[in-house]
This record gives sequence, structure tokens and C-alpha cells, in this order.
Amino acid sequence: MPVLQFFHGGGWMLGTVDSADGICRRLADRGEVIVIAVDYRLAPEHPFPAAVEDAWSALQWGGENAPALGGDPSEIGVGGTSAGGNLAAATAIRSQVFESPDVARQLLAYPITNHAFDTDSYRENAEGPLLTRADMEWFLEQYLRSPVDGHNPFASPLRAPPALLDGLAPATVLTAGFDPLREEGGAYAERLAEAGVAVDHRHYPDLSHGFLSFTEESDRADRAMSEAARSLRSSI
Repeated sequence: MPVLQFFHGGGWMLGTVDSADGICRRLADRGEVIVIAVDYRLAPEHPFPAAVEDAWSALQWGGENAPALGGDPSEIGVGGTSAGGNLAAATAIRSQVFESPDVARQLLAYPITNHAFDTDSYRENAEGPLLTRADMEWFLEQYLRSPVDGHNPFASPLRAPPALLDGLAPATVLTAGFDPLREEGGAYAERLAEAGVAVDHRHYPDLSHGFLSFTEESDRADRAMSEAARSLRSSI
């Protein structure tokens, strides 16, 4: 079966594999894939690039151990929500740089892709719901060792030069209308497409940041979950 390495959200500071358990189980069930939930080190005790290193170690572990789990080592994808989507994007880029292990698929759900707060979506959704501009400023202040790290493509994938994006794995990018991260997620999908990467950008204008966690409360979020899960096996 295909394998998905999943990184939870929480601004690189909050969240656990347990907090993302529902998302992981639904993706595994509806997508018919093996999901490996990754418990990476959190800031501020472990600032950038600790989480990126842990994500890379998890990808290597998955490549080595996929057959023992019933998984296909040639079909290992990376995915995550919010900060986890950031780590998934960074891991895919790193796989491209070092060529092994290969990443076969990306699922980036409302990902953090840039160290900047100057978009219309940040202005429109500065007070949320769920995620605010103040939250993001605080998360990035704790995660990055200094503002200089914000220019690093492994912290801000949107800033990656074209050469690092060329040849990346096909990506499904999910964005929400009521989300400060809406525009940077869409911009990253555009950057990937410009680099020749197969991209399926699914925008949900009536949903908020974190919607994959609300499938029991929202039929629209539940349908979005099913669409995300199906994308793990479909071609782009």
C-alpha cells in the first residue's frame, strides 16, 4: 500500500500525534493508505531546524521500514496540516536536493509557506477564526532562531528558488477562505505549478483554518476530508 508520513499542526509548538489521530485515521481509511504519524520536537525548546531534521529522519525511517508495515517504499508521500504542511513541503524539497528517499506525493493542508504577514488574507482574518495573525507572529518568533531563518526555504518554502522546486512530487494543496494562510498556500501552489510540478489546488472559501479537524461538526469539512484522502491515490 502507499505510505503517508503525516506531520501534525500546532505552529511547531503545540499539537501531538494524538491531537492529529482523527485526521490520520480518516486519511488512512478513506485513502486506503498506511499513515505514519510523526512526533517531532517542538519549539521553543527545539527551534528551527530541529523539526525539519526530525521530519527528514522520519522519512528515512519510513523508506527503510515500509515493507515491514505492508507499505510500498516507492510510494511514500508526505503530508501535514498548517505547520505540519510546512514540514511536509520542506521534506519534499530536501528529498529533491539529496535524491533519497524519494517522495511520491505531497498533501499540504492550509500550509505555512512564508515568513511574512503582508497578504490580504492576513488582513481579512487577523482575528481568526481559530488562527489569528498574533498567533502566527508568536509561533514564528518562537520557532525561528532569528528573522534570518525566515528566508531559509526549509522554513519558508515559498521563498525556495525555482531550481529547488523543479521535479518535486505531485502536490495537493488545500486552502480555506477564512484563514490568514490562505494566500501563501495558494501562492505556493502557483510556484509549484510554474516549476512544472503537477498540482491540485483545492480551495474551500466557506471553511476556516483547521477544517480537517472538524469533520464531525461540518458536512463540508467531511467532504473535503474525503477529497483529500482520495487525492492520495489519484493522479494529478
